[in-house]
Amino acid sequence: MTPELQSRRTKALCQLAPVIPVIVIRDAAHAADLARALIAGGLPVLEVTLRSDAALDAIRAMSAVEGGHVGAGTVLTPDDAKRAKDAGATFAVSPGLTDRLITACADLELALLPGTVTASEVMRALDAGFDMLKFFPAEAVGGAPALKSLAGPLPKVSFCPTGGVTPQNANSYLSLPNVVCVGGSWIVTDADAAAGNWQAIEDRARTAAALPRG
Repeated sequence: MTPELQSRRTKALCQLAPVIPVIVIRDAAHAADLARALIAGGLPVLEVTLRSDAALDAIRAMSAVEGGHVGAGTVLTPDDAKRAKDAGATFAVSPGLTDRLITACADLELALLPGTVTASEVMRALDAGFDMLKFFPAEAVGGAPALKSLAGPLPKVSFCPTGGVTPQNANSYLSLPNVVCVGGSWIVTDADAAAGNWQAIEDRARTAAALPRG
């Protein structure tokens, strides 16, 4: 799969909803119920970060839930990409971009959403064939104003900002012409997931799904 095709696939996923939940799964036994709550709330694209021992089992469980598109976040190495694909992930999200990761995801036919911050990193990603990118860590590097400044010299690039995005500032990103969606960790709290409070998660998902874009 070429980077150009990977970007088309990730952009199509990003266009499905204004927010992609960024999720750390502590207990895979709850993963399917969590996926159902998020999908019912209108957020079908789910990023499960590879930051816990339960992540791969959670991806397997969530991938079986109808109507969802499950990807792996914090994909750093070719091995991460392979394990994510084997678990059922349909896309990978990385905080950065390396040649080894580009090659691995291409060989695995795993769509990749690579992370960038600076204009030079965006230009390198464009040279590699990617025009749908993650902007990370969004708030720490200047937030929406920083991302807006990239739109002028780099108008062909679309972004999913992640990192510090909240219900309070999401609109400042979603109103930008170069933002397709945002990634947010506020949808799924550890407390609600542990308690099985799926209705609260579904309610937050529904509110996030109604956020206006551009």
